[in-house]
Amino acid sequence: MACAALPGLLLLCASWAAAQATPAVVADLPDAPGFATQSTPAAAPGATIEGTVVDAGGDVLEGAQVVLTGGNGLRRVTESGSDGQFIFSGLPAGAFTLTVTGQGHSTVTLPPVVVAAEESRFLPAVILPLNSGVTEVHVFANQQEIAEQQIHIEETQRVLGVVPNFYTSFDWHAAPMDAKQKFQLAFRDLLDPIAFAGAAAIAGGEQIEGIYSGYGTGIAGYGKRFGAAYANDFDAKLIGGAVLPSLFHQDPRYFYKGTGSTESRALYAVSRAVLCRGNNGRTEISYSHILASFAAGGMSNLYYPQANRGASLVFINGAIEIAGSAGTNLIREFILRGITTHADRAAKVNP
Repeated sequence: MACAALPGLLLLCASWAAAQATPAVVADLPDAPGFATQSTPAAAPGATIEGTVVDAGGDVLEGAQVVLTGGNGLRRVTESGSDGQFIFSGLPAGAFTLTVTGQGHSTVTLPPVVVAAEESRFLPAVILPLNSGVTEVHVFANQQEIAEQQIHIEETQRVLGVVPNFYTSFDWHAAPMDAKQKFQLAFRDLLDPIAFAGAAAIAGGEQIEGIYSGYGTGIAGYGKRFGAAYANDFDAKLIGGAVLPSLFHQDPRYFYKGTGSTESRALYAVSRAVLCRGNNGRTEISYSHILASFAAGGMSNLYYPQANRGASLVFINGAIEIAGSAGTNLIREFILRGITTHADRAAKVNP
């Protein structure tokens, strides 16, 4: 009976073994359509070069074209993203040249970048300046803004860091001022502490020498002399630096020449006492300065002592003002540039 049961036992064992082998058979079957197993490919080996493109103001530039070229005719092109970044990966070892171009900006070619196998190189920010055409449009479209910036520079100019030199332009191509800017510069000069110190010094000298004796002596006499000296300066600068230049469309500043022979520069400096630059850029008779010199002399009849008033006071003060301007211009042309703080020594002088 045991022998009779043996075939059945062997059949049962064979069935169990087949059941255990089923998973291996199933694993070898092909995948059903649409359910193929995806394997992640290994990262492409090679070097990496990446960087960021910005404009002259430091803002990122999106859409700038970056062209990479290398040996064996390798050439790749990409664009900077919204964050200004670009990347080239999977590069062979070697030297590569990158050329970056942005719309409205100049093209910049970087020095060759050398990378080793599988090296990652992060480049400094690539700065794209505006191209020359865009720069010129900006200059002509914002002339008033440019003049404002130039005036701010001039308002920081001081001889030996103390005496104002606001009315000297070391940039031959400086933009013309509008009427508002002429008045602002005039009041900036008139309200400077040195203007009051200068009037105080003049009054002190006149007091010592007894000039304009009708003012008297003592504190009262000194106060009258001080008021007259400052009034003379106030009238001359306000009328000659703002009122009349605005009416005649003339520039009250002295434009540093800086080139040519000593004689030509001296002649130019002296002539600027009666000549000036118009807002149109042309040389004109300085009606604003000449008339202002005599107008200030005429107004001085209102506060000078009775014995000193008259037509002679007008012409004497006017002539002194014009002659003084010629002398001041000579000093401006040959001396002051080297001892004026914040003078733009890189500015363009007379071509």
